[in-house]
Amino acid sequence: MTSAANKKVLTDEDEIEASRAPLLDHLGELRDRLVRSIIAVVVGFVICFIFVDALFLFLAQPFQTAMAVVHPERAGQAIELINTGAFGFFSVKMQIALFGGIVLAFPILAWQAYAFIAPGLYRNERAAAAPFMIAAPAMFLLGAAFVFYVAMPFALNFALHQEVTDGPVRVTYLPKVEEYMGLVTTLVLAFGLMFQLPVVLSLLGKIGVVSTSLLRKGRRYAIVGIAAFSALVTPNDVISMFVMALPVYALYEISIWIVALMEKDRAKKEAAEAAAAPPAP
Repeated sequence: MTSAANKKVLTDEDEIEASRAPLLDHLGELRDRLVRSIIAVVVGFVICFIFVDALFLFLAQPFQTAMAVVHPERAGQAIELINTGAFGFFSVKMQIALFGGIVLAFPILAWQAYAFIAPGLYRNERAAAAPFMIAAPAMFLLGAAFVFYVAMPFALNFALHQEVTDGPVRVTYLPKVEEYMGLVTTLVLAFGLMFQLPVVLSLLGKIGVVSTSLLRKGRRYAIVGIAAFSALVTPNDVISMFVMALPVYALYEISIWIVALMEKDRAKKEAAEAAAAPPAP
């Protein structure tokens, strides 16, 4: 190892050593960052509660779209969501505001998590993590958009096609407002978090924690984990589970491809540095 490399290693190790703190200091910092995260969610909650009626109408759009497709004769008509409790709809509004507050605060939550672990990273690891701070909110929004414009319309179309409109017995799909909004908000948050998979795996691959071979060997475990998570957060039907599991598994395969590209780029740089290095005496 060259003296310059030794100097760099020592500098990084000295920097990590200088950032060490007693356990109570770490717990105090964790408390402070949790408090800031909670404050961010509370502020977002207040903002979203002010506009909760508009948010409610926005979240109801997938149902309106599905109704217009399955029942074109009802296009332009008001849709019905059932409320069976005196304070049921108010609770739904609180839930919507909390959901919106978490979404608005997500960039701050991600930053607080990064800022807490950053002192324990080497300089090159912190530099590698910086671009992913932008990718994380973008992938969260992409996951939310997938739910809103693909997963929910698909699930609602399936539900509406199960109606029986002719004959002596008729079956009409009339979801409860709390069930519908609970489903939408849960799926948006779940997909938003699961769409972080390429971000997390790419970051781990960038700093050398995971490799392409490790991710390929872990496919079977990834499939089981993705299927279990999908079954947990989706309604009790196989179709909804597959609608969530398939794109998430596709993201896992994309992550393998991204890590492979990173490894090739790293190998090229190491080969170039080795070729440029002076011969050993």
